[in-house]
Amino acid sequence: MSGKFRYFVLFAVLIIVGASIFFTNRISSKLADEEHKKMELWTEAMRRFNSIGENDDIELIFQIIKSNTIIPVIIADKNNNVIDYRNINKIPTDTAAFLAKKITSFKSANTPIELKISEEDTQFIYYDNSLLLKQLDYFPYVQLSIIAIFLAICFWAFTTDRKSEQNRIWVGLSKETAHQLGTPISSLLAWEELLKNSNADNKIVGEMGKDIERLSTIADRFSKVGSQPVLKDENIKVVLENSINYMRNRTSQKVDYQIFIKQENIFVKINIPLFEWVIENLCKNAVDAMEGNGKLVFNVSEHGKNVIIDISDTGKGIEKKHFKDVFRPGYTTKQRGWGLGLSLAKRIIEEYHKSKIFIKNSELGKGTTFRIVLKK
Repeated sequence: MSGKFRYFVLFAVLIIVGASIFFTNRISSKLADEEHKKMELWTEAMRRFNSIGENDDIELIFQIIKSNTIIPVIIADKNNNVIDYRNINKIPTDTAAFLAKKITSFKSANTPIELKISEEDTQFIYYDNSLLLKQLDYFPYVQLSIIAIFLAICFWAFTTDRKSEQNRIWVGLSKETAHQLGTPISSLLAWEELLKNSNADNKIVGEMGKDIERLSTIADRFSKVGSQPVLKDENIKVVLENSINYMRNRTSQKVDYQIFIKQENIFVKINIPLFEWVIENLCKNAVDAMEGNGKLVFNVSEHGKNVIIDISDTGKGIEKKHFKDVFRPGYTTKQRGWGLGLSLAKRIIEEYHKSKIFIKNSELGKGTTFRIVLKK
């Protein structure tokens, strides 16, 4: 979802909620006025009922009194002694104390209406807002919640669909890359065999064999993208040492690789080809950040059911605001590159190994530490 569209949606939501609150308040105010007028009429009917004359229309008075079926009412004297009450449900055994609290509550909700029976007898009508009026007050918040849920569902559907499309593209490219590598690898294997039979320099043939094996590993990695890899218990020390030795022979001699592991044997469930791919990507990024000159340190330790791997370099460092951006596909600070290395590393660790990878800390001009938390 683009930034402009987010702001548009937010603005639209604010307009809807603002308009809803405005009109709801108007309706609530009018309904409250109507209920007040009804209570004044009801009070007058009660006054007349208490002083019925020969010519009064008793039926009309009864109809007015009986018509109040929704507004809670308490009639009390000037000392707050309850005379009668209506439309109040769930009254406990301690009625007097309960109604006394209700009078206080009703008084804060609406101004009591004076009911003058005679010169000596004055009563007061305490009334609360009807259930309909109370529900109307909450309506904007209910509406806001519904809108929020609707937007969340839309955002989830949009994000899921977009991610699914990206995954399909990613898997398709990976499978096609693996397929395309298959042909030259087969050809190179044939050339290697031919060179062996032609008494060529064994050293050259050996190095060629290593590169062919490396290409086969790369093709195998790409072929695994999109399918659930098999995880096996592996000694992390051996796996890291193999990856580091491979990178050490293919990067600047000015890069000092160091590895510290407290325990000699730490086993964890991983897929070696994919995990090595993660380590190589992290190493390449670190070497680029150090411009081929610096220290790259691996610290490995066990913490309960997790294996922690901290990979620290002495490179340029990363601003804190970009800690999450570096894992986003396409993000790169290099003039060349597609910005897929760390995105791929995150996918392999989190989706395939059900573990975590993140930037533990970084300081500009001093270096960065990536942390991998592997579940045993």
